[in-house]
Order: sequence, then C-alpha cells, then structure tokens
Amino acid sequence: MQKDYYKTLGVEKGASKDEIKKAFYKLAQKYHPDKKEGNEAKFKEINEAYQVLSDDTKRAKYDQYGSNFENMGAGGYGASQGGFGGFSSRGGQWDFSGFQGGNGGDFDFGNLNDIFSDFFTGGMGGGRREQRRGRDISTEIQISFSEAILGTERTISITKTSSCNTCHGSGAKPGTKMETCKYCNGQGHIREVRRTILGNISSTKICEECLGSGEVPKEKCDVCKGKGVLRKQVEIPVNVPVNIHDGEMIRMTGGGEAIKNGKAGDLYIKVKIKVPNKLSKKARELLEELKKEGI
Repeated sequence: MQKDYYKTLGVEKGASKDEIKKAFYKLAQKYHPDKKEGNEAKFKEINEAYQVLSDDTKRAKYDQYGSNFENMGAGGYGASQGGFGGFSSRGGQWDFSGFQGGNGGDFDFGNLNDIFSDFFTGGMGGGRREQRRGRDISTEIQISFSEAILGTERTISITKTSSCNTCHGSGAKPGTKMETCKYCNGQGHIREVRRTILGNISSTKICEECLGSGEVPKEKCDVCKGKGVLRKQVEIPVNVPVNIHDGEMIRMTGGGEAIKNGKAGDLYIKVKIKVPNKLSKKARELLEELKKEGI
C-alpha cells in the first residue's frame, strides 16, 4: 500500500526542507513512545517519512515512484512504463484491476505487489536483503543560555535495549561455539513457494530462528538468554553544538535501541534552553529574531 509521507508529516508537497524538519520535530515530540500519550506505531511512521523527505535523492524518487521507490530497479518497470496482460504499474505499485477472467482457482492476489517487487528486484534469492534495524528513541536535555551560545558536552543516562556485554551481541555463552542453524541449513533465509495467477513463484524470507545469520548459539548466554540484547542503563556522551536553538534535535546515529544481527536505531535528543529570568525583554526579542533568521 502506498504511503503519503507528506500527509504523515502534515506538510504540502512543495514544502521546504526546513518546514519538513520543523514538522518532524513537532510530531516526534508528541508521539514519542516514552511519553504518557505517545504512539510507537505513529512515531515510526513519522520517522520513516522524515528519512525520505529530508533526503533530496530519496525525495525525488518518492515523488516519481511513490513509497515503493526502493523496489524500482534501474531499467526495470517504473511508473512510466506500461503493464502487460491486464496489469499495469502505477507509482511503483502493480495494479491488477484490469485483470479479468480466470479459472476461479485458489490464487494469492493479496501478495502480488510483494511478488512483483521480489521478481523485478532480484528478491527471489539473489537480491539484497534489507538489514534489520532497531527502534529509534528520543529524550530531552536542558542547558543554560550560555551553553547554547558557546556549545557544551553532556553525559546523559538512559535505559534502552543494548547489545549484551557478556556475549557481545552473539547470544552465545562465552567460550562456546556457534553452530549451523538447522531451520535454514545455514542460509539465513528460507525459500517459500506461492501459487499465483502467474503460476508458482518462489521467494525468500529471513529465518526467524537465526535472524538471517545462518548460525545459532550451541549454548545460550546466561545473561541475555541467547537474545544478544537486553535492557539496561547506559551513559551516552552528547556534544551540543554552538548556537543551538531551543527545541532543536540532535540526532545520534546508532544511539537508539539495539537488535540482534541488525543495526541499532537512532537516538534523538531535544534540547531545551533555560533562559534567565533577568534577561531583558529586548534581549529576548533579539533571540527570537535570530531564531527566525536561522542564525
């Protein structure tokens, strides 16, 4: 199903990068899962939309092909090419509304878009499989007015899912070996066959036992019980840049929650600036003007 990233962030299609950034910060703060009225699913949607619209290259492809742009292979069947046999491609999604007839067999129509994505991008075994990724998280810090002007370094303490220090994320008991996964025979993925209107089409999915690595612990780690990750409190150094604005976000790539055999998510830190009460009205007005000018 196509996703409207502009609608997700509540901006117009011609919105500037600054408008997109401000919309993301506002919504991320509102729906963060750690908030009392947060919404994890909504937060993920917002982050996904921002990752695409904040990148000029991805945004251009999204505007041309839709949210399925990453599955559009170079020289493949894009939005501008016609369909075949009653099928057509619209915005990166395959439209089967023109298909008529058939023998009334038990065909899987619901997954046809996934099948065509696999078929044309090499997903039936030879294609690149997307790496698993941990959850993005966010927090807040408060700094003084002078620290905002001059920049500063802080160390924050946060509880999150992190890689196990005992097994270093492998899930194996220290000193023991890994062994070949019996479910996928060390392949890291399992091939499945689906019956469709085009006949039997095979595709692959990640092995749920080894999570794509092809190996499982012979003996599980006593600390994380073989999961490779666990929730714990960690201290993270934060570099606050010079002239940061109140409400601005600092993104720390890989600072989010860890996931076994995958890439850690990102950590977003919202900066709140404590302005002294004795600061003159004129100085406050000047700060607001500087903020509007992007200085």
